Amino acid sequence: MGSLSVAGEVATVTVEKVGGIDETTVEVPPGVTVLRGRNATNRTSLLQAVMAAHGSEWASVKGDAEKGTVELSLGDETYTRTLSRADDGLVGSGLGLLTDPTVANLFAFLLEDNEARRAVERGEDLREIIMRPVDVASIHRQIRAAEQRKEEIDEELDRIASLKRDLPDLERQQADLRDEIAETRDELQRVEERIDERDVEFQTTQENRDELETAIDELQATRSELKRVRDDIQSEQESIAALRDERGNLAVERSGLPDSPNDRLEALESDIEQLRERKRELSEYTTRLQNVIEFNEELLSGEHGKIAEAIDAKPESVGDITEQLYKGSKTTCWTCGSQVKPARIESTLQSMRDHLQETITEIDDIDNKLDELTDQHDEIAETRMRAEELAATIDEVDAEINTRQTAVTDLRERRNNLSTRVEELEERVTTLRTEEFDEVLDLHTKANELELELDRLESERDTISEEIADIESEIRRNDELADQREDVVDELIDLRSRIDRLEAEATDQFNQKMADLLDILGYGNIERIWLERTNTPDDPVHNSDDSVTGSTFTLHVVRSTAGGTVYEDTVDHLSESEREVTGLVFALAGYLVHNVYEEVPFMLLDSLEAIDSKRIASLVEYFAEYPSYLLVALLPADAQALPDRYNRITDI
Repeated sequence: MGSLSVAGEVATVTVEKVGGIDETTVEVPPGVTVLRGRNATNRTSLLQAVMAAHGSEWASVKGDAEKGTVELSLGDETYTRTLSRADDGLVGSGLGLLTDPTVANLFAFLLEDNEARRAVERGEDLREIIMRPVDVASIHRQIRAAEQRKEEIDEELDRIASLKRDLPDLERQQADLRDEIAETRDELQRVEERIDERDVEFQTTQENRDELETAIDELQATRSELKRVRDDIQSEQESIAALRDERGNLAVERSGLPDSPNDRLEALESDIEQLRERKRELSEYTTRLQNVIEFNEELLSGEHGKIAEAIDAKPESVGDITEQLYKGSKTTCWTCGSQVKPARIESTLQSMRDHLQETITEIDDIDNKLDELTDQHDEIAETRMRAEELAATIDEVDAEINTRQTAVTDLRERRNNLSTRVEELEERVTTLRTEEFDEVLDLHTKANELELELDRLESERDTISEEIADIESEIRRNDELADQREDVVDELIDLRSRIDRLEAEATDQFNQKMADLLDILGYGNIERIWLERTNTPDDPVHNSDDSVTGSTFTLHVVRSTAGGTVYEDTVDHLSESEREVTGLVFALAGYLVHNVYEEVPFMLLDSLEAIDSKRIASLVEYFAEYPSYLLVALLPADAQALPDRYNRITDI
């Protein structure tokens, strides 16, 4: 079940000044490696060094040193960490295998004082330890936020559903109006054709005839102009409808873009600039430091002899007779002119090289962070640019709609003026008419009435069409909202079940592995040791500090008497060996529940002396199934019980 693509790779661990180790390098192949030796042979120190290489601070520096270093080579990767003394303890620096070693400290590095391992013995809250790597309060905050998002989406979907229910009635009204408009237009056309076909010879005086003909000609011309204006109104309204549909599509696309606040973009630009400035400073500093190191290396190797001669020629650098006698074993320091041993200068140079490497590593980290922030910046900038383009296009469409609506308003005003003029002309014709052209006048009156009715019907149709367009625009958002709701529901299901799944899996893993090992190790009268999860409320309790309380883990011990009677015992009555095995199994349950093997290739076992050799061998064989590398520190007598196929390290 190992991970990190390390199958078949030999790990190399180089340690200097850590624990009781002065300096050592060991190779660890995949599988089980036994650190065989008596007490005080640096077995635990090597395990602590491996922990430090992973990023853990659970290590110590050799008593006569100010700092210690660990280097772990694994595949194509090398991880180097330095532990330095400080006023408040040790300070670690350098790149470890893990960014956060918390889970590894709890469930993979099973040394004597491992918290998960000791929890059984101390009667501590087992659930708290298993769930510690999980930010339970954060999960519940996410649940509340997701529930609020779902509620908002549901409200919006309900509103759209209500609009959907209204749409068929509006579409029926629109269809009825279209039919009525078509019928009215057909009737108007028939009336206009009859007017055009009618040729009446008016029997009036020449004066009245001329005046009447002039009024009729103007009436016909005015009516023709009125028809043209009405056609223009219809054309503009169709254009407005098309523009509204285009605007709806643009608005849907824009609403689907994520928000890109200016302050986030400005913050990214500021962070990028700060990182670039920091990189420039470090690059310049690295160049200067490299020059100093190269110069000192050349001076130490014997180059730049003239400088050394010039320093030695100074009277203040001559020193006493004893110093002169031993001058051959020393080198002149070019900075102060004193005589020092080359090893001391080399030690200082090594510290400078280490510092140079740390600075180069920091520059690499800055480059990685710059790439990440630049990608974020470009993505936000592209989203903003597209949003701005859509906003500009929407503004253009809105402007075009407003322009055309203004044109419609002007045309309607023109239409009203023409209609008024038609009425005036009809009244004038009425005063001049004779009985012979009454029919023509009635046709004109009928045509005018049809024009007015047509205007009313078209205005009502336009109002309903606009309402339908708005509803259809909202309905187009329905699928997007439904997808969003599905995503939120999936998120809620995952969040609500995550804690329960982890707790259930933890108890199942413990109970299964405990049953396996009790059967394998053969602990006399122990029938069963099992973990019970109880008192899980439907709704976890949120405390004032936003923490969450929920289930309780209870450890049960069931024994049997020689006569076969089964009874429940307490953890306090377990032997030291039984407690050690139980603690190790509890740590293994956490290891499996949190998939520690996916990120941590090593598991470490130490302080197993309370368990007899035969059971240690069985325990190691059982644990070896899970990590890529299992390091076990054992006394010589206990190590003899393990198979010869296991790798052994005896000299640290």
